[in-house]
This record gives sequence, structure tokens and C-alpha cells, in this order.
Amino acid sequence: MTSNTEYSLFEDVCQAVDNAASHVDIHPGLLDQIKFCNSIYKFSFPLKHEDGSYEVLEGYRVQHSHHKLPAKGGIRYSSYVNEEEVKGLAALMTYKCALVNIPYGGAKGGVSIDPSKYDVSQLEKITRRYTSELISKKFIGPAIDVPAPDYGTSAREMAWIADTYQAFNPEAINAKGCVTGKPLSQHGIRGRTEATGLGVYYGIREAVSIKEDMDVLGLDTSLKGKTVIIQGLGNVGYHSAKYLSEAGAKIIAVAEWNGGIINADGLDIEDLKAYQNHNKGFKGYDKGEFVKESKSLLTQACDILIPAALENQITEENAKDIKAKIIAEAANGPVTQGAEKILLENNVLIIPDMYLNAGGVTVSYFEWLKNLSRVSFGKLEKRYDRRKYENLLDSIEKATGKSFTQEQRDLIARGADEQDLVYSGLEETMVNAYHHMNSVRKDKGIQSLRTAGFIVALERIAISYMDLGIFP
Repeated sequence: MTSNTEYSLFEDVCQAVDNAASHVDIHPGLLDQIKFCNSIYKFSFPLKHEDGSYEVLEGYRVQHSHHKLPAKGGIRYSSYVNEEEVKGLAALMTYKCALVNIPYGGAKGGVSIDPSKYDVSQLEKITRRYTSELISKKFIGPAIDVPAPDYGTSAREMAWIADTYQAFNPEAINAKGCVTGKPLSQHGIRGRTEATGLGVYYGIREAVSIKEDMDVLGLDTSLKGKTVIIQGLGNVGYHSAKYLSEAGAKIIAVAEWNGGIINADGLDIEDLKAYQNHNKGFKGYDKGEFVKESKSLLTQACDILIPAALENQITEENAKDIKAKIIAEAANGPVTQGAEKILLENNVLIIPDMYLNAGGVTVSYFEWLKNLSRVSFGKLEKRYDRRKYENLLDSIEKATGKSFTQEQRDLIARGADEQDLVYSGLEETMVNAYHHMNSVRKDKGIQSLRTAGFIVALERIAISYMDLGIFP
């Protein structure tokens, strides 16, 4: 996180929108409506400590756009949370949802605390009080505004939010749909944990599958053998690396805040992650070279660089030294605007964050649908599909006189469960969004996929407002 109070993420996003708008015929008044935040709720509330003292905390919830409802966006607990950051993140959610065609408006929320300085009991009190504040002003609800986990929060906090909302709204049959990212026991959804990393994998896979784009970069259209460097081996970085490795890519380096590791022959991600979990870092890992200044790994030669940690990691200072041919933004805002200009001039393909890390909100959308329908995906049709496929296999065996092995029958005849359907829906979303964004980039004759992504989002949001009759 950056603590630079002069920097405004919201203004940065608005500038990106203006850049995209120069390629679209859009009414200036409509553009202003799209850019500015619809609703901003800033509030304070007290926290009583065991010694009897009180601390006053600041909370935020920003609904950037109401062109679609409910609004959607995470809740973060961080000492760097402030109004400008929350506004900027809410705006990004609006354009992200529009780009991947998820019917939500954008929102974001947060509490300005360092969660590591509070125990579980205090965090529960903070979360429940925060939720009650949102309820009192109708800033939360399955049809109004649906939060999710973000930096500093997890499924635990989402369970507290859902429980608090249900306590205030005992008659609401869809109460569980007030928040996503919940534990499975609280009507969460299978596949949510790995969703963002899996989405990163799908996005990179689609990017490298387009021959004319890879020819420009001097790469072939396969992940097999591609060298990859990842910054951040948290949830997103780990799952991104896991799926890329399974597809044949070679993870040659991983950078973390307390040091990195490099091995030109490739790293075993499962083994490395297990070591990191046990030792709180990579120091002493004997299957690679430890690098104390881990940020230097960003400028090592590789095919694909995946910043999956913090924002502002690739700046004008180090952009000229980047040797990767593809930068895949798994984190939010890891490449600054100045750095992007340098990278594009150096013929680097940047897969933008607003697209690439949309896996989380996509699967959150599936969780919300599950909560509204009150039935798990696959529960109704799984057994029916299995019997149908078994009958088909029986017919093939009868016609050919040959038999399938039991392993073959189990593989072919199994019906799709919830995780299968979540993965399928996520893949469909990421595939369609990438090819649409890339086609707009080429049709408009622009180099930046980010600008193309904002164009797609702007056009979809504008149509929503025009269909409402608000603008001509």
C-alpha cells in the first residue's frame, strides 16, 4: 500500500476513463455520471477495550455506480484505508464488472485499522458494528449492496457480516445473499478460494493462444515451457502458479516481501509453498538461490511476469529494465501509468488488472445466485446426467461389443458438481472477456489492453443508462 496522501487512486481511474472515452462517442454529461461516485458513506464508531478505554474508528462504504444493482465490492481492513482509496477501488469495481459482463454496480468499503493489532474478539466487534452501520443507512442487502472479502478480511469476517444482517432482518429469506466469500457452512460456494488465481491462469492462457499477438512478441501459442516469475505467493499468486505449472509453464522465481527465490530449472510450487508456510519465508530453501532484495527479481529475464502482491511495483524507475514479454497484473495497480507507457514502447503486452483478477467477483456472482436460488449448483441435475451418460455408454458397448473400464465409465458418466460448474462459468467469463477486449484493441488501433478494457466497460455502462432513458 502507498501512504502518499497526495496520490489519488480515484483521480487515476478517472484519467484512465478519460483516455478510453476519447475513443468512444459518449455524451459529456453521461461520462460525468459514469465517472463520479453515486453514494459515499463515511462514519465513526467507538470500540471499547478491556481496560475500559475507548478508541474511535473510521469506516467507509462507497457505491460508485447504480447503473446495475446491487453494487458489489470488497471490505478491507487496513491502516491505509481512506476516502480517496475506497472511491478509487469502488470505481475500479464498476469497470471490472462491466468488462466481464457481471450485472453489478461497483462498490468498496473498509475500516481504517491494522487488523494485526486486534484480537479475534475485537475484530468481531468491529465487523458487527461496521455491518450495523451499513444496515442503518441501507448500504447493505442482497438487492442493494453485496460486500466480499478484501485485503485484511476473510471468510470469517463475511460470516460475521451475514449473521449480523440476518439478525437485523429475520424475515428476509435471501439474507445470506447480503455478502459473498462466506464459509461453505454459511452458504458459501466451492471454488471461491482459488477463483482469482484460476481466473489469472485462464486469462494468461487465452492471451498466449492468439498467434498473431504472440508472433509480435516472438513467442509460441502454448504455456508449455514458458518461463514465469511471480511476485507474491499469497492466495492469488499461489493458485496462479499452481495452475500455470500444471499447464506446463516453468516458475523460475518467486518474490516475497522478506526475500525471493530463483531457480532457472524451475521451482516446485507445492514444495515451495509448504516451506514458506512452515518457515515464514524462503530463506534456507535449498532448491533455489535466495535473493534478499526480492524486487530485483522483477527485472530478471522471463516470458511472463505476474505481479500478484501490491500496487506501484513497476514504476518509471524500473520499467526500462523489465525483460518480460508479458506482464500479467494479478494484483490491483502494480504497474503505474508512467511505467505502462515505457513498457508499451518496449513492446511488452500488459494484461490489465481490471480484467485479469476478475475471477473473484465472477465467482462471488455465482455465490450470490446460489444464495438467491437457495440450492447448490448441480444438485438437481447431477444424478440425472450420470444416468443419461451411463445409458449412452451401455448403448455404445452393446453396439460395439466392447466394454469400457470402470475408470473410463466413472470419468465419462459423472455429472457436474458445484465446483465443476463454477470452474466452467469462470472459464467462459474469462475467455469471452479477453477476446472481446482484444478485438476492441485491434479495431480501435490502440496498443493498450487496459484502454480497450475501459472502452468495453464504458460502452456497456452507457447503454445501461441510455436504456433507462436517463440520457439520450
